[in-house]
Amino acid sequence: MSTPPPSPEQASAEDQKFDPHDFPQNLRDAQRRAAELYAEIRAAQKRLPWPREPHEGWPEVTERGRERAGREASPGWPSADAAAYDRLRAELLEVTAYVHTHGWWKTCRDNGVQGADLVAARQALKTAKGAVPLSREDVEQTA
Repeated sequence: MSTPPPSPEQASAEDQKFDPHDFPQNLRDAQRRAAELYAEIRAAQKRLPWPREPHEGWPEVTERGRERAGREASPGWPSADAAAYDRLRAELLEVTAYVHTHGWWKTCRDNGVQGADLVAARQALKTAKGAVPLSREDVEQTA
């Protein structure tokens, strides 16, 4: 006894199975902006002195055979750099909140994507095409 072939309605429903990794463009754009902002913040942190506020630092200490690295004195961050950093951080918080609360995640849950599968979809967004500032293809084209 063989099973009958699926009806056209059943076949089209299977072809249109929900894909939680088919992210909407506005979600990809927001994730890309979040990655760009994070990179800008990291670059600023590397460029700026270690303390935001002026600090006299402390000497290196060796105590009971353990060394604790010292820190040099620092004038802190210039006010323009501190303001620029604060703007970047505020925008990053806004964009990441948008990504985390985007309606796509409710659509995923409504289509049965939950638990580890939903976490996997959220993680996949971080490397989705168009959601990262540079892809391997971008680097290869530049090289």
